[in-house]
Amino acid sequence: MSSKPFPPPNGMTSFWRSSPGSLDNHRSTAELPSKCDILIIGAGFSGASLVTHMLSQPESKDKSIVVLEARQLCSGATGRNGGHIKPDVYNLCSNMASKHGIDAGAEIAEFELANFEAVKSYVLDNNVDCDLMVTQAVDVQLSEEHNALLKGGYDKLVNAGVGATKKAFYVDGKYAETVSGLKGAKGAFKYTTGHLWPYKLVHHMFAEAVKHQNLNLQTNTPVTAIPASSDAEGSWSVTTSRGVIKARKVIVATNAYTAALLPEYHEKIIPYRAICSRIVAPNPPLLADSYAIRFSPTDFDYLIPRPDGSIIVGGARSAYFRHTEDWYGSVDDSKVIGRAKDYFQGYMQRHFRGWENSGARTDQVWTGIMGYSADEIPRIGHVPGRKNMFIMGGFTGHGMPQVFLAAKGISRMVLENLPFSETGIPKLFEETEARLKSDENFLKDMIDAQPSLAKM
Repeated sequence: MSSKPFPPPNGMTSFWRSSPGSLDNHRSTAELPSKCDILIIGAGFSGASLVTHMLSQPESKDKSIVVLEARQLCSGATGRNGGHIKPDVYNLCSNMASKHGIDAGAEIAEFELANFEAVKSYVLDNNVDCDLMVTQAVDVQLSEEHNALLKGGYDKLVNAGVGATKKAFYVDGKYAETVSGLKGAKGAFKYTTGHLWPYKLVHHMFAEAVKHQNLNLQTNTPVTAIPASSDAEGSWSVTTSRGVIKARKVIVATNAYTAALLPEYHEKIIPYRAICSRIVAPNPPLLADSYAIRFSPTDFDYLIPRPDGSIIVGGARSAYFRHTEDWYGSVDDSKVIGRAKDYFQGYMQRHFRGWENSGARTDQVWTGIMGYSADEIPRIGHVPGRKNMFIMGGFTGHGMPQVFLAAKGISRMVLENLPFSETGIPKLFEETEARLKSDENFLKDMIDAQPSLAKM
C-alpha cells in the first residue's frame, strides 16, 4: 500500500458522472484565497453535507469557508457508488452489539435510520432532482450458514427491543426465493430503504452553497501537504497545487485519500478499489426493490433498479478479492479491475427468476475508491494530536446512510465548539488516540475468509 494515496488526475467516467453539471470544474474565485476561517478538503457527499449544515447555522454568517477538491466536483467515491442510501438496521449494528454491547449497536441502527429520513426530507423539502426512490430493501442470503448467523443477530436485537431493527422483517427460507425472486435464496430481510442519483444530490447541495458570499469552492485544486503541526495561533498552512492557504480550522473529508495528507492514517483508513456496473435490457421485467445478494459473510453484491429500467450492480468480490494487488491500498480509479470486468455479464439471467430471456447486458463498468476503516467503524471528530483539525472518513463503503447527520454534528463542533458527546453521532464513531494506535485491521482478517459461493 502506497504511503501517499493521492487520487490520479483522471478517473474513469461512471454512469452517475456521464453528464457533469455546471459546477463540475467550478472555482468561485480565479485565485485561491490566501486564508479562511474554515477549510474543508473534499467535495463529495461529506463536503456537500458539511457546507449545507454550516451555512444553515447563524454561527457561520461571519465565517469564510473554503472547499478544496483535488479533481472535479463529486469525482471520488460518491460519484462512483451503487446509488443506495440504505440504513443497515440489523447487520453492522449486530456486529457492533456483539463487540460493544446492545446499546452501542442500537445507537448505530437508529442513527442510520434517522440519517435516511433526514436525507429524504432534504430532497423533498428542496425539490432536489436526484431520482430519489423510497422502496424496499431485499437482502438475500444464498448460504444456509450465513443466513443462520444473520438471523441470530437479528433475533438478538429484536428481543432486546431495538426499534430500528423491528422495522425489518425476516423471510424464512421456504418463501425467500418467491418473495425475493432470487434463485437459491435461503432467507431474506425486508425493510424500507432508498436510492438516488448521488452526483445530482451533491451538485444541488453545492449549487445552493455557492450562492452564499462566504463560501468559496475550488475544484481541480489538490491539497499536496498538511504540516505536522499548527502554528502558534493554532492555524494550519495547507499546501495545494496552486499555493498555500492558511485556515483557522480544517476538516479533512478525503476518506480513502486521508493518509496522503495525514500519515497517521496509513493502514487506519485503507483505500479499497471496487467495481460497479450498469446493466440494460430491451424489455426488462419489473424490478421494484433494491437488493443485497450475500454469497458468504465476506462476499456480497448490491443492486438498485433505475427509473429508466436499467440496473446498477456493484460487488464482484469473488472475482478479485484474493488478489490483493488489485484492490488493497489502490487509489487507481482510472481503469477497471481486469479480473472482474466480465463479472456482470449475464448477471440478471444467472440470479433472477424471469430474467433468463431478458437480453440484459452490461452497458458500463467503472471503478471507485472506498475508504475502509481498519476497525470497521467511521472516524469522526477531532484528529488526535492536531488542534483545530477534524476528520470525517473511514466509512467503509457505507457512507451514504451515515454522512449527512455526521456532517451536521461536525458542523456544530466546528462552529459552536460543541463536544462530540452532544453531536448525536454514535459514540463508537468518535476518533480517538486509542483507535489510531490500535493494530486491528479487519480487512486483512477477511482476506483468508471462507470461499465464495458466487456463480461466475
